Amino acid sequence: MSEAGTPVTIPKALQAASERFGDREAIVDGHVRITFDRLLEHVRVMARVLMARGVRSGDRVAVNSPNTHHWVIAALGAQYAGATLVPINTRFTGAEAVDLIRRSEATALVVAGDFLDTDRLAGIRAAAADGDLDTLRLIVRVPLPGPLAPDPVAVDWDDLADVAAAVDPAEADARAAAVTGEAIADVLFTSGTTGRSKGVLSAHRQSLAVAAAWADRGALTPRDRYLVVNPFFHSFGYKAGILVGLLTGATLLPQATFDATAALELIERERVSVLPAAPTVFQTLLDHPGREAADLSSLRLAVTGAATVPVTLVERMGGELGFDTVLTAYGLTEAVVATMCEPGDDPATIARTCGRAAAGFEVRIGDHDEVLLRGPNAMRGYLDDPEATAQAIDADGWLHTGDVGRLDEAGNLSITDRLKDMYICGGFNVYPAEIEQEMSRVDGVREVAVIGVPDPRLGEVGKAFVVRADTAGGDPPSEESLLEHCRQRLANYKRPRSVEFVGELPRNASGKVLKRLLGKEKVA
Repeated sequence: MSEAGTPVTIPKALQAASERFGDREAIVDGHVRITFDRLLEHVRVMARVLMARGVRSGDRVAVNSPNTHHWVIAALGAQYAGATLVPINTRFTGAEAVDLIRRSEATALVVAGDFLDTDRLAGIRAAAADGDLDTLRLIVRVPLPGPLAPDPVAVDWDDLADVAAAVDPAEADARAAAVTGEAIADVLFTSGTTGRSKGVLSAHRQSLAVAAAWADRGALTPRDRYLVVNPFFHSFGYKAGILVGLLTGATLLPQATFDATAALELIERERVSVLPAAPTVFQTLLDHPGREAADLSSLRLAVTGAATVPVTLVERMGGELGFDTVLTAYGLTEAVVATMCEPGDDPATIARTCGRAAAGFEVRIGDHDEVLLRGPNAMRGYLDDPEATAQAIDADGWLHTGDVGRLDEAGNLSITDRLKDMYICGGFNVYPAEIEQEMSRVDGVREVAVIGVPDPRLGEVGKAFVVRADTAGGDPPSEESLLEHCRQRLANYKRPRSVEFVGELPRNASGKVLKRLLGKEKVA
């Protein structure tokens, strides 16, 4: 345990939750109801499966699956076995998933069956080149509705107990006991402005500390029932979701994909009290035709962020959705929770700021008004990338966020702009350089620049400005052909929604593209 009473490793947090909360519900996933006692048992089985297939302490286990109880068991099972968790975005294409498996050198993969009309494992196999998957000693398929092609290697979820039988439970417990608070708990990949994703390293102690800070600001208790619509592969769903549940005894109700009708029914039936989500989720609930007929009286806490939040939305979330408390927060994968509002803050403070420093962070404004963070829970660094780590964390320990902001007299942080080109689509960070690199591969594309443009539902969506090249008599690329190229190669939130063909891109004297001019005035 830490000085503040928070367990310093995730296996210890799971064991403590089993002792403290016992037969209380830990997860409600459709017809599946798992108590904290049973969750520990399921996790121990998963840990034994991994050990039976040769996964060692410090190895990496990738999980590519939506929000279901399987994800929780797989992730905690990997950490119970002393391994490091590598979440994979379920919107990634097969090629994107293979890249993360290869770069993380994952030794096991837990992967969804048919999800969003795609057999995830089949897509990974189709995209893999020789040697890409050679590190994998185990593949486990998560059962989801939909047909699956036979796979000669993968272990089906229902057969895990048979594989686990080869390892004594005491061996798994010993492996869990050997985990230290400074061991790396997870590698969460986040795209960078170069277009190449970076793996963010966090220790067990750090992941639990930010979860504890988040839970403290929200005053979560075992009486809370927490609807998790934020993806588990994102730090918001995993660390401010799963780990918060372990620390507080709150019941998690995961939703694989956000569906407003299903969410309203779940809130009423299961008496949901806590709902963190991007602003677009709350706007969708407010606009839903069935909202007024639904019993939402159980709702008490909403936490949002990731985009500008209008004051009127905060007021409507309280007045029309019935939340007693609405909080906003600021974080990034490299820090998870850096600032957060507190109960009692007024609507204007909640909407116009991200609150005050949390989780032991110091916050200051540096050169060019960049937001800088320093504290015990900043990332350990980027996986296999010391140069990028040195660029992100300076010699004095300050993490350079790339976000532009200001602090008011009370210490509330407001994010006003981004140093980088990143924009936010439906709560997901999108980095234009990655899209630009992909679109530049198309014959007939000479130059491309992508920006985020306002969208009433998703906040921002991508728009590509393309300069065509000569195609030597062939057909020039069209908007339809470019969007189809992106559809096949990029996750849906990364895909631009429109393309504008221009004669040239606006540039400054040094030749840098002036993206601030794109979409704001007619481009030549």
